[in-house]
Amino acid sequence: MEPQLRAKGKHFYAIGLSYKKADAEIRGHFSINDEAKKNILLQAKNEGISSLVVISTCNRTELYGFAEPPFQLIKLLCEHTHGTIEEFEKVAYVHKNSAAVSHLFKVGTGLDSQILGDFEIISQIKISFKQAKKEDMMNPFMERLVNAVIQASKRIKNETEISSGATSVSFAAVQYILARVPYVSDKNLLLFGTGKIGRNTCENLIKHTKNDHIVLINRTKTKAEKIAGKFNLVVKDYANIQSEIKHSDVLIVATGAQTPTISKELIHSDKPLLILDLSIPRNVATNVMELPNVTLVHLDDLSKMTDKTLQRRREHIPHAEVIIDEIKAEFDSWLETRKFAPTIKALKNKLTTLKELEIGHQRKKISDFNEEQAEIISDRIIQKITNHFANHLKDENTSADESIELIQKVFQLQNK
Repeated sequence: MEPQLRAKGKHFYAIGLSYKKADAEIRGHFSINDEAKKNILLQAKNEGISSLVVISTCNRTELYGFAEPPFQLIKLLCEHTHGTIEEFEKVAYVHKNSAAVSHLFKVGTGLDSQILGDFEIISQIKISFKQAKKEDMMNPFMERLVNAVIQASKRIKNETEISSGATSVSFAAVQYILARVPYVSDKNLLLFGTGKIGRNTCENLIKHTKNDHIVLINRTKTKAEKIAGKFNLVVKDYANIQSEIKHSDVLIVATGAQTPTISKELIHSDKPLLILDLSIPRNVATNVMELPNVTLVHLDDLSKMTDKTLQRRREHIPHAEVIIDEIKAEFDSWLETRKFAPTIKALKNKLTTLKELEIGHQRKKISDFNEEQAEIISDRIIQKITNHFANHLKDENTSADESIELIQKVFQLQNK
């Protein structure tokens, strides 16, 4: 498959880092907000990169695109984040051509997720896909590939039980709270920030704890009020955060800041306080652990919480891989066809030109010439001939490059 993945001397690459080798702090250095994502796409376009998809979640940051060398993509990532090239090299991966295609399939179907079968990533890929398309950074190869990955994800979700049972970071957070906080429905729970995992945790908490007085604080109060309306939460002013923490038994931090938003200076209470930091980069300073009444848990710790659900999910990996192989084979076949499609098109055009000249000649020569019948017969013969050539080029025993060259020479073709 390798040669077809080239585009004007460039190769298809996936570059990035994930929870596998990069801890929360380093992932935080490379996290990309929406503005940075847009700037990366604009700069890539100016630098002649034809196609690029940028993915940034709490577990990974990745760039998929055509470049030569891949350093072009690495440089883009480092220029628009707080990460350095030295840091990237220590924890990163670079996949090329078919390996990059395989990697995107694994990522998009939840097989490479921090929690197996977590389908949160596919919605992130869809968003990134739309952004790239909007900026005109999506070539036919990338469009077809992303759609194939979306299709694989859908089939795996419907045909396997790899995402059965509620296991996600937000669910793990709720499990952790339920296991460690007695009489949780009576306790004071405070959600600081409106990050996605925090919102999901909050929704799960309401569902599982029957706690009807969860407090939400966000720097932007209007945003907090909008979310509170959905989940029936109590909204308090950011100015009151210190006193709200003092009254809380559990503090869930889901802010999206680059530096910690909670430190020990904000905590003035002796009663036990459980803090869950669901942010990347970490938004709770580690100095809170100097306080004897505070327990701090980060989402990386929650992701390690495995249970029978995950064990059951692993049994469905082979079935998921079969589905990926099927859809990937269809994609590979399309890719192979794209390679010789211009030659087949040029051949069809050449034969059509010969047909038109011959019909024009016969029209003048034969008085009662049946042009309509001649057209039908000629078109069918042209279709049969081009099908023969297409089947020949599709045959895995054929050296497609040599055959294309020969066809072009014999019929004096110019690909259009």
